[in-house]
Amino acid sequence: MSRHSEPHLRDDDAAGARRAGARKPRVRARALATKLFVLDTNVLMHDPTSLFRFEEHDVFLPMQTLEELDNHKKGLSEVARNARQASRFLDDIVSRATGRIEAGIALARHDADTATGRLYLQTEVLNGRLPASLATGKADNQILGVVMALAEREGAREVILVSKDINMRIKAHALGLAAEDYYNDKVLEDTDVLYTGTRELAPDFWDQHGKDVESWKKDGRTYYRVRGPLCQELLLNEFVYQEGERPLHAAVKEVHGRSAVLETVRDYTHAKNAVWGITARNREQNFALNLLMNPDVDFVTLLGQAGTGKTLLTLASGLMQTLEVKHYSEIIMTRVTVPLGEDIGFLPGTEEEKMGPWMGALEDNLDVLNNTDDEAGDWGRAATRDLIRSRIKIKSLNFMRGRTFINKYLIIDEAQNLTPKQMKTLITRAGPGTKVVCLGNIAQIDTPYLTEGSSGLTYVVDRFKGWSHSGHVTLQRGERSRLADHAAEAL
Repeated sequence: MSRHSEPHLRDDDAAGARRAGARKPRVRARALATKLFVLDTNVLMHDPTSLFRFEEHDVFLPMQTLEELDNHKKGLSEVARNARQASRFLDDIVSRATGRIEAGIALARHDADTATGRLYLQTEVLNGRLPASLATGKADNQILGVVMALAEREGAREVILVSKDINMRIKAHALGLAAEDYYNDKVLEDTDVLYTGTRELAPDFWDQHGKDVESWKKDGRTYYRVRGPLCQELLLNEFVYQEGERPLHAAVKEVHGRSAVLETVRDYTHAKNAVWGITARNREQNFALNLLMNPDVDFVTLLGQAGTGKTLLTLASGLMQTLEVKHYSEIIMTRVTVPLGEDIGFLPGTEEEKMGPWMGALEDNLDVLNNTDDEAGDWGRAATRDLIRSRIKIKSLNFMRGRTFINKYLIIDEAQNLTPKQMKTLITRAGPGTKVVCLGNIAQIDTPYLTEGSSGLTYVVDRFKGWSHSGHVTLQRGERSRLADHAAEAL
């Protein structure tokens, strides 16, 4: 069992469960090895498929969870949609029940399903001995009472409450009950190991991999075919670099066992390769521009803190390929509308006008890009600004479902606030000839229930790595100002 498929077991618990499951001398031993997970409502509203994510363990739904699920099913929000989907899953499971519901219902839907446990619904009154200080009328406390009663009834079998609510878990621990967060949607436990898209080569790289090296030139690029142990770890479109007397900046283009082909990157730090008047200021920006300007790369993700140049580089590349090279017909920009402080209320106007206040970053970067041509004069810059604005469309995420974008340059800003499901919905809008660029900083998540490990941006970075038509770069150095750089480090 992988870490992802065993979401609620810590490593020591998982090892114990594996050992217990490996022996299986008697049926009773197997029953004790499986655990009973009691689901809080917010888990189902966060991920409706959580019902099927507990492997061989059993799932218990208190009546209060079903009541709260029913209360949240109305509306067009993501939470309401998830509540309705969870209800449909439950209806499908219950309708296939053949025996008594009290005995549990098999969760496996088909032979390939990993869920081999059973679903138990609360069919009787279960009240644990809760302290008098806990109000019995509150839904959370009623669920805690059910967990306490189950823990007493099950005896040696472990009963665990699963909740996204931190305070609920704290109360459970205070009552001596086992409680855990829902881990299944976490791509990584530690974002420090998230794929960065770049790799520094060791000083002795050529000593180990330079034997029988092949080198050739094509279309102004130099290619090297190297062989050695590191080649097995390399991923397609990963950037490798080596500084020193003979620096190397290259991208991995082919990997075959212990051999790999490296292609030297274009130098966008030089003024002759400027993109809409913008040149790269550091190594990572240069790598990012190589991805953004490559028509064979359909999907690009850029991570980095504030001021690293994500939006500016992406817009400059988009304008160059839309207005000059004409790879794309127009630029479409969208972002999640999560306010930083209190909401200011309804915004007047059309869809684009309503999105205007959220697109301050777009306007700021367009001001920079407009001033790159000093010889144009005020009239020339005004004409360029009108031309640029006619080719950039601002869209709301709310109306993306069902759309197909053909030959478009789609920019998804603040992508760290998207769930994996929302990210999938957006990326699958891409039709022929469309390039999708996701920008974000996973240290600035404003959406409830999303963490650095479960963000949709982390999800796509991990799932798309190594695909020949995608690329990723984590931008390291801030280039906004010395004040912004110091604030990012000191605050």
